[in-house]
Amino acid sequence: MTQLLLDIKPSVGPSLANFVPGRNLELLQMLKRVIRAEEKEHFVYIWGRLGCGKSHLLQAVIDYFLQRQSVAHYFPAELTPEFRFTDNLGCVAIDDVERLHDDAQVALFNVYNQIREEGNTFLLVSGSLAPAQLNLRQDLVTRLGWGLVYQVHELTEEEKIEALQRHAIERGFNLRKEICWYLLRHVKRDLSSLMMTLDALDRYSLVHQRQITIPLLRKLLHGIS
Repeated sequence: MTQLLLDIKPSVGPSLANFVPGRNLELLQMLKRVIRAEEKEHFVYIWGRLGCGKSHLLQAVIDYFLQRQSVAHYFPAELTPEFRFTDNLGCVAIDDVERLHDDAQVALFNVYNQIREEGNTFLLVSGSLAPAQLNLRQDLVTRLGWGLVYQVHELTEEEKIEALQRHAIERGFNLRKEICWYLLRHVKRDLSSLMMTLDALDRYSLVHQRQITIPLLRKLLHGIS
C-alpha cells in the first residue's frame, strides 16, 4: 500500500487557476498582476507554515512563464553560484530560503542586485518566517524586504474540503463531503499530504474496481500504516 503513495504522479500540476486562495485572495490577485506586467514589481517574498501553499504558488508562477516560452527557474532550497542570467529570463523562484547554505545566500544576494540594476526579471522567494525573523545574512534579509511581502495563510477545514473536491473533479470523480472529513481526521492535515492520499485512494479504487467510500479509504489507510 505504501507503494501506492510513492508511485502517485500528479494528474494536474500546480497553477494559479487551481490554487484555492482562502484568505490569500489579495496575494493571488497581486501575483497575477505582476506576471501579466500590470504591476511594476520585481521582488515578492511570501512566507508561512509548512503546507500552506507556498510551493504551489512558486511552481504555478514558473509554469505561467514557461507556457509563454519565457525562461524560468524554480530552485527548492538551493541556488548555485554558477547560476547566470539570460536575456529572456522571465522569473526565478527560490523555495524555502531559510535552508540556503552560505554560498547559495551569496548567490541570491547577487541575483537581487543584478535584478535591481537590470529590472527585467521577476524574483519570487518563499520562506517559513517573515524576513526579519530569518537566520540569514543580514544584507540578504534586507533585500528580502525590498519588494512586497505577504504571509500565506493556511486554509480552513472548509477550504481544504473545497480544494479536495476540486482536485477530485480534475481527476474525473466526485468526492463526497463525509470522505473529506474522514481524510481531515485521519491523515496529516497539510494540503499536500491530503492530496497525495486522495490520489492514492483514486488509484486504489480503480485497481480494486470499487467505489470510493469511507470503508475503502479506511482499508487503504490501514494498509499504509
